[in-house]
Amino acid sequence: MNEHKAPESELQPNRPDFAGEETMAPEELARLTDDIVAALKTVYDPEIPADIYELGLIYRVDIDDSHFVAIDMTLTAPGCPVAGEMPVWVENAVAAVPGIAGVEVKMVFDPPWDQSRMSDEARAALDMW
Repeated sequence: MNEHKAPESELQPNRPDFAGEETMAPEELARLTDDIVAALKTVYDPEIPADIYELGLIYRVDIDDSHFVAIDMTLTAPGCPVAGEMPVWVENAVAAVPGIAGVEVKMVFDPPWDQSRMSDEARAALDMW
């Protein structure tokens, strides 16, 4: 699997590090990326009316040549009440994408999440300007 990881300074709000194996066709990577983002946008933090992608909780998505997906994600707070459940929700959503062979979701807390990672869409939904 591609071990590329963006330095913290490269992680932009709502711009997780998407990577595919170098042998994967660019069109295939683009299709999978779009479909994975759409799947991630179906998962919501039950306490916040915005999806986890727009909240900036997804830090890395790595797709290997066999279409196995590894995801690094975080939570808005380490003590989040759905900490044990949300990775399963993410795994199930991405596993439902056509052509995905499997999914592994890893919870990370470095760098810690903060509101600067939210997209404008999430800011509008939460009225946080």
